[in-house]
Amino acid sequence: MSTWFIAGASRGLGAEITRTALARGHQVVATARDAAQVRAAFPGAGDALLAVPLDVTSLAQVGAAVHAATDRFGGIDVLVNNAGHELLSAVEGATEAEIRPARDVSVLAMLALTRVVRPAMRSPGSGTIVNLTPPGAPVFVRS
Repeated sequence: MSTWFIAGASRGLGAEITRTALARGHQVVATARDAAQVRAAFPGAGDALLAVPLDVTSLAQVGAAVHAATDRFGGIDVLVNNAGHELLSAVEGATEAEIRPARDVSVLAMLALTRVVRPAMRSPGSGTIVNLTPPGAPVFVRS
């Protein structure tokens, strides 16, 4: 049994990854801006699920979520960076104000979450980090 930390778990691919991990007997820390939405999506998960509110652009919330995960499950084995802010626009039509939130969530927050989770992984040199970036192209990193 592994402990999965999934950012952006309230719907879409994040919810499906959460559902699959729970079905396979893993423990899951499922995060979203609205943790109640996560709990509602997985009513029968019991103690295997920890739903945690998380705005990935807030370093304080990132730290609190990782702390809650390690308090409950002792460590993290798999990090799924799935939170994203997609911008649908032609490059020449997008303004800096439109681009910034997408960059902050899809790049900077992903890196920040990885930096905070990595030391919480169970043992040095172990763990799996999966980065999903809009439009959903997966990038797998195994350390």
